[in-house]
Amino acid sequence: MTDRILQSLKTLESEKNIQILLACETGSRGWGFPSPDSDYDVRLIYLHKKDWYLSLNEGKDTIEFFLEKNEIDISGWDLRKSLRLLWKSNPPLLERIQSPIIYSSDPIFLTEVNTLAQSSYSRIATIHHFLSMAKKALNEVLESKEYKLKRFFYALRASTACLWILEKEELPPIEFIKMYKHLNLREDLVQRISELIEFKASISEGYIHHGEKSLIEFMKQCITRAEEEASSLPSSKGSMKSFNQFFVDTLNRYDN
Repeated sequence: MTDRILQSLKTLESEKNIQILLACETGSRGWGFPSPDSDYDVRLIYLHKKDWYLSLNEGKDTIEFFLEKNEIDISGWDLRKSLRLLWKSNPPLLERIQSPIIYSSDPIFLTEVNTLAQSSYSRIATIHHFLSMAKKALNEVLESKEYKLKRFFYALRASTACLWILEKEELPPIEFIKMYKHLNLREDLVQRISELIEFKASISEGYIHHGEKSLIEFMKQCITRAEEEASSLPSSKGSMKSFNQFFVDTLNRYDN
């Protein structure tokens, strides 16, 4: 599948006349708890030629298409759009620049954009994203005695991310194992999460699960604490000037 993805990325660069700065996995594969039949969620940050940015009319700044009967989902954001989202500490953008599964990248860009992300990180903006996600996913789990394990993990990861943001100043890591194993969780919870990740790797996306009282209670506690403490978290202290400079420097580096 990797060869198919790489071939598609090369074709995309040629057809769209763009430079892909980063192509990576997000979703369950990037998070570290895929099922055998999980889709491939390939996410891009790409750059147009400099002249494209000089038009009075802004062009389309997104790309979306599917391959292999929708098994491969490829979508991307132009550099300017990506930096605007990064300025707001957009969690999906923060995730893709940390992805452990990279199909192609500009190492200089990836290093510098991660530095920029940390310097402008808004904990309050990020926790509101994960809190909303955690509440919605957990409500779906609680509405029925049986639920998709995939949905349970969405709720669990988002709830744990809320706890991370409350307790740590670094960006919440995309890899779930780095998140829950670096928080001061009870050993029985850590053990059960690890067991569920191993189990999920052996069953299909459609598998229906039940139970997990301890983890559900843990998620409720994370959500309650986030609701009580989120407003006290700091916002970004980053400089828009540094974002503009990074944008110009990246354009110049690829200008022929």
